[in-house]
Amino acid sequence: MQKNINGATFAKMVKGAAKLLEVNRELIDSLNVFPVPDGDTGTNMSLTMQSAIKELNACKSNNLHDLADSVSKGALRGARGNSGVITSQIFRGLCSILKDKNDFDTKTFAKALKNATDVAYSAVSKPKEGTILTVCRMISEHAVAVCGKVKDMESFMQEIIKKGKEAVDLTPTLLPVLKKAGVVDSGGMGLLTIYEGMYKGLIGEEIEGATIDQPEVKVDSSMEHADIMNLGTIEFGYCTEFFIINLKKRTTLADIDRLREYLMGIGDSVICIGDLEFVKVHVHTNNPGQAITKALQLGEVDKVKIENMLEQNRELIKKYEAEKKELGMLSICSGSGIAAIFKDIGVDRVIEGGQTMNPSAQDIADAVARINADNIFIFPNNKNIILAAEQSKSLIENKRIHVVPTKNIPQGISAAIAFNPDDSAEENLSNMIHAIDNVAAGQVTYAVRTTKVDGFSLTQGDIIALDNKKILAKGKDIAKVTADLIAKLHHPVHSLINIYYGADVSEEEALNLQETLQEKYPDLDVEVFQGGQPIYYYIVSLE
Repeated sequence: MQKNINGATFAKMVKGAAKLLEVNRELIDSLNVFPVPDGDTGTNMSLTMQSAIKELNACKSNNLHDLADSVSKGALRGARGNSGVITSQIFRGLCSILKDKNDFDTKTFAKALKNATDVAYSAVSKPKEGTILTVCRMISEHAVAVCGKVKDMESFMQEIIKKGKEAVDLTPTLLPVLKKAGVVDSGGMGLLTIYEGMYKGLIGEEIEGATIDQPEVKVDSSMEHADIMNLGTIEFGYCTEFFIINLKKRTTLADIDRLREYLMGIGDSVICIGDLEFVKVHVHTNNPGQAITKALQLGEVDKVKIENMLEQNRELIKKYEAEKKELGMLSICSGSGIAAIFKDIGVDRVIEGGQTMNPSAQDIADAVARINADNIFIFPNNKNIILAAEQSKSLIENKRIHVVPTKNIPQGISAAIAFNPDDSAEENLSNMIHAIDNVAAGQVTYAVRTTKVDGFSLTQGDIIALDNKKILAKGKDIAKVTADLIAKLHHPVHSLINIYYGADVSEEEALNLQETLQEKYPDLDVEVFQGGQPIYYYIVSLE
């Protein structure tokens, strides 16, 4: 266990951070939610870290002071986009504490993390929670709280990573645009990746090809992350970045502050940071020339980059229109396995919902709006959601909504399988309704209270099996009740039994049930799928 970290080990930690970030930059890029990202978050953060590594490798000393100073300057010089600049400020704050030491322990590192948070927040004109700043702050607060108890750096870094994961998972609840798009904050995920990489560098773990855990709310493609509802609403059209170097002798820190205030008056997303050696500027504005002219009063302008976000926005709209299709599908369900099955059979979008969590009409309408099709088929998969799905029609313009009245997951899957992109909307709707009529489905769950219903005397905790109308079986053993349910649903015309096992059932238990049923019904194919659904031990269908 390492309690004190010297310069050489610190260098390994930073290199580990840069490497893991590079390996996972495409994943982090895919989390960006905004219509026109000012560069890709993962790529920008990675390029920022690569610049820090370049300076680090050029350093001829193993002294912590020199190495920390190199990392700080390199990150600032190579900072790209908002995320890269904030990353550079995190390392600036971190390294400003570390470079005063010959080595550091958990208490010093916690102090450095706290300073990193302070510097990062001060660099942003209007700090927003639910972003990389939140993740940085929550990590530093936890670090300060535990550094007195956790003395070795390996355990300390594990504590940081654990808290970082909690912070990243929290970001969608703090920033509505993230929740709306179904993603965590990309910058926060990037920062978590940096700390995970530092830990791997600390313990000497191989990073080549190592990937981070993907957040459960990650969606499939960058086009889904674009807020299609807001395309064309960009207020400031040009992402402008540059350095101010060789500052004039009369320039003061107050002049840099005044430049920042001026930039806030002509644009947004303003970052103006640095010292009297050089300054990094980032601003979204409609007048890049004015920003540069003002900066020239302080010194020379270098490495100017101006991106036309209006043109990027037009390209997104053009791509969206080109990819529009006639027919699309939306399914509502619970359970990662069930959601994956719907995706695999061609459903465009899946939203969370089920027996204990019914989405609102607006939730459904928002999901429909993000499917790039003129006609959308909705599979409610629960009788309590059908009405909300119908009401969502009034909230959507320029799309035709067709609610297929699926009352359970098997019906929804059958309806989706019946979809034919070459048929008309009317033909598909007819085929889907016909398909759900041929499905015998049931669920196995538990009684939440003692009562009498459908001819059964139930005790709280009893295992019960039901179809869409009534209870069909009860007992104490999940597998036996499931078998009883299938016996009640079975008809000679059936040739297939599908079993979807829930979050509270192991794969081994599901396979044992499959074997039992296959012996009982040798003429039927018995298939088992991991559903991951809550509440229901099993969902079954016979077709």
